[in-house]
Amino acid sequence: MTDDDESEAVGSTLPRRQLGRYLKDAREGAGLTMERAATLMEWNKSTLSRLERGLTEKVRVRDVLGLCEVYGLDQEKIAAAKELAGQTPARSWWRSYGDVIAAKFNTYVGLEGGASELAIFQPLIVPGILQTADYARTLDKQYFPNDSDEELERRVALRMQRQHSVTRQRQPMQLLVILHENVLRTVVGGPRVMAAQLRHIADLSTRENVQVRVLPFRAGFPTGIVVSQFIIMTFPKDSRGKPVEPTIVFAESFTGDVYLEGMDDVRRCRQTFRSLLAATLDDRPSRDLVREIAREYEREN
Repeated sequence: MTDDDESEAVGSTLPRRQLGRYLKDAREGAGLTMERAATLMEWNKSTLSRLERGLTEKVRVRDVLGLCEVYGLDQEKIAAAKELAGQTPARSWWRSYGDVIAAKFNTYVGLEGGASELAIFQPLIVPGILQTADYARTLDKQYFPNDSDEELERRVALRMQRQHSVTRQRQPMQLLVILHENVLRTVVGGPRVMAAQLRHIADLSTRENVQVRVLPFRAGFPTGIVVSQFIIMTFPKDSRGKPVEPTIVFAESFTGDVYLEGMDDVRRCRQTFRSLLAATLDDRPSRDLVREIAREYEREN
């Protein structure tokens, strides 16, 4: 797990950067150069540039709505941009599943795709980036009961596509995952699905860029408290040696997502991850346990 103290180094916060990307994509989708779009808004080019880079301290909703009109966005996309513009630029960002962004603006997937390293602690469920199609399909059928078969398969296909960042040959993402033994023994989709899922995890863990460690039941509570799932996302550096994003901690719950990028929050999560990692089985014993439990499921078929 990479250490850095550059969480405060990027002079922006997540909602501002997300809004900037959103507006830049909209501008490019409309076929407009930055110069032309700024002229239509009667702005200097630098004003639009700062907005697209997430460096505008105070975003005015009416300005964002003006850009949306220039770019010809529909009402759904305008609503998403307006919602982002109204977010408080704090270093902790809470996004409820009920807001307008949830369906049309998947913040996490975009960040995951740009990360160079993920450090994942998961006490309950196989992380999406490690899931097989059958495991993912079983979960999505329950979570999205009103989806058509076509919509369901699109969701599964997206989940599978996300794994390419781990398996690609050129600069694959570094992945360090701590799975509680509970994840391996909680049945999703039946013994056949679980056996295939665990073998998939074991096979991926043989890759040089992937490390999967199991926190066994007998380890108890290494931190002295119950720790919920979280992911530490580290990003590559640009040509000037600065991270393209500050390190971000993502935590998901039933009611919504939280994104943390404050230095103290990131440092605390790194320390917690280290404490959990110290209590796990080593690489080979972890892989052996995963395969052993997979064989148990196979015998149940």
